[in-house]
Amino acid sequence: MRVPYLHKADIEAAANELLMSYHYKFGMEEAPPVPVEEILESLLGLALEFGDLDALLNKKGVLGATWVNERRVVINEMLDPTEDPSVEGRYRFTLAHELGHWQLHRHLSFGEDGQTILCRSKSKKDPMEWQADCFAGYLLMPKKDVIRSWEEVFGTHEPYDASDELYNMQSRFDEAGEASEAGLVVDLARDLAEVFQVSGLAMQIRLVDMGLLKLR
Repeated sequence: MRVPYLHKADIEAAANELLMSYHYKFGMEEAPPVPVEEILESLLGLALEFGDLDALLNKKGVLGATWVNERRVVINEMLDPTEDPSVEGRYRFTLAHELGHWQLHRHLSFGEDGQTILCRSKSKKDPMEWQADCFAGYLLMPKKDVIRSWEEVFGTHEPYDASDELYNMQSRFDEAGEASEAGLVVDLARDLAEVFQVSGLAMQIRLVDMGLLKLR
């Protein structure tokens, strides 16, 4: 469906506003990782649960869904980090993505039933999904927190050139025929990802977007 155009700055402002609301209400320390579950449940009063979305919706590849009128968010059970800790980053990003839909799109009319937003893992990213992805990145990796963590590692704001590291990784994978460049994550992004409890790829995208990491 068509959604109103939103500039990245508008989406980042919406994510920061939500974080400020949480900190104002609960007075928690502003440090990573962002308590995305508490924001969803305690601040916004949304119900959170895991479920077999493929069976529930009779659709394949749905990672999360938001029932707006029921104020309910359901995450695909395969992303339950208590069952598989390796999916923690993807789980948190999916939660933040659903929060993006809630903050940016819940007032719109959408979905097959006019009430539900579905998020599929392999669907082509339409503007609404892109906006929710951007919101998730800004919410989980606030600029000021990323810069503070960057300074702790490097002691400077200067960007890091990881082009050689990425080239060497690409060469190794090309020889093995195992992966494409799009899925490669440099060590620095992996290290910071642990601090923010996001995936290495999500952190790498954020660092590149902020101009702190150069891959070319």
